[in-house]
Amino acid sequence: MPGVTGLVVVVAVLAAATAFGLWRRARDGRVVEARVDEQLLGPDELGAPLGERATLVQFSTAFCQPCRAARATLSHVAADTEGVVHVEIDAEHHLDLVRRLNILRTPTTLVLDGTGRIVRRATGAPRLAEVRAALPA
Repeated sequence: MPGVTGLVVVVAVLAAATAFGLWRRARDGRVVEARVDEQLLGPDELGAPLGERATLVQFSTAFCQPCRAARATLSHVAADTEGVVHVEIDAEHHLDLVRRLNILRTPTTLVLDGTGRIVRRATGAPRLAEVRAALPA
């Protein structure tokens, strides 16, 4: 019976890991309503001017593979949409801002309206259609 117990444990661990992986894949990159207070981010904190319509703020790190995909998506949206700006922030060099905004992993994208208020947030590489849909009118 010891061999059967070990097999049951292995199957249970594999099932749990698979469930977690599927859950994470489903959530990764989804743009959701931001749960941040009414604080504003301005050009001084971002190191770049705000877009008239929206600013896509991407927090990245040097060795983050999904950050490259996020950069391509956000740059594409900014280039194709009038009044939208993409700003990339190196999380390692802006730890005070990372802590204040509760950035737990990279890439994390914040969608700011024209005044600098955070309206949406995505963790992981966001999908093109979701970024476009998240832009303020």
